[in-house]
Amino acid sequence: MIERLLKIPKDKSFFLFGPRQTGKTTLINSIFQEKVYKINLLLSDQFLKYSKDPSIFRKEVLGKKDAITHVFIDEIQRVPELLNEVQYLIDATSLHFILSGSSARKLKRGCANLLGGRAVQRFLHPFLWQEVAGTATLPHLLRFGSLPPIFLAETDYDKIDLLRAYVDIYIREEIQAEGIVRQVGAFSRFLDMAASQFGEIVNYSSVARECHQAVMTVKSYYEILTDTLIGFRLEPWRKSVRKRLSGHPKFYLFDNGVTNMINRYDSEISDPYLLGRLFEQFIIIETLKWIRQSQKMVNLYYWRTNSGAEVDLLTEQAGGLTGAYEIKWSRTVDTAHLSGLRSFHKDYPDVPCHVVCNVDEPYRLGNVQVLNWKQFIEGLSANQL
Repeated sequence: MIERLLKIPKDKSFFLFGPRQTGKTTLINSIFQEKVYKINLLLSDQFLKYSKDPSIFRKEVLGKKDAITHVFIDEIQRVPELLNEVQYLIDATSLHFILSGSSARKLKRGCANLLGGRAVQRFLHPFLWQEVAGTATLPHLLRFGSLPPIFLAETDYDKIDLLRAYVDIYIREEIQAEGIVRQVGAFSRFLDMAASQFGEIVNYSSVARECHQAVMTVKSYYEILTDTLIGFRLEPWRKSVRKRLSGHPKFYLFDNGVTNMINRYDSEISDPYLLGRLFEQFIIIETLKWIRQSQKMVNLYYWRTNSGAEVDLLTEQAGGLTGAYEIKWSRTVDTAHLSGLRSFHKDYPDVPCHVVCNVDEPYRLGNVQVLNWKQFIEGLSANQL
């Protein structure tokens, strides 16, 4: 079993969110093995029982409270009414509650009781590089991603088979079955379009025309992917928060294997342009995973001028920029690669500038620090953002 680095609180109640098959249940079961009452709302009998009468849950827990210390409810978003009972039990007992789910969307959009500060939040993603560094290679992660069942599958054929099932059954069908979208065909066409444009600036009007949908519908579909943790918006940096919110984001999917399967890239990837896009997504998503896992107050942005000068990734803390990063799928970097960072440096001369790439050893080009991608990710763990 690969050890997960996420720190799980044992003395307080918490929500644990993450996409399907990231190992939430496995992680909780490995940590909480004694004095825990477990409920799995994916099981039809338990789902039906608590849906019909959520008060049964409270009565069951009160009957067991002297013999347990924790209550684990898996897929809590399927019966959000249980959260009212959870709040009562937190206030009335000394029990701690573990509430896992693949999406907070149904809870937030359904005005569910989010326990008013009684439970903290944690996020579990596919394997981090630090968790699999001894057994994974970069080409493997760019092609197959790091979802645990796919990563641990023995053959390439098995990995592709599992990825195909994940995309076709979960992302395309189950999201629709849960009532999040009404037209699965329209959503499926949108998903193909969004995946083909990963890492690019989103033009909602253009995507809407291609999908034959209203612009507001397309925006709601992007929100669905974000709320279900399947995708991530990278907003443009502006000094004004208002202007920042009105800009066009870039959009990344949460896993390269899933990205490749939606795009039907099921063979070994050799195209340098595609590898560059997948490498950029890998670095940005690894950064996001670290931020969420470590509970750091770091925000991520990209930077682009009206003339087209661009920097792939900016980090911000406490209202100030702390780093600018250009991401290059290259083993050599020279001044020709630095046009975006040079333009950025003119406007923000005090912000450290970096290139993250495939060089063997770090070096400097003027005011730019060139880093190997492993050094960058190790720097995240060392809190060097």
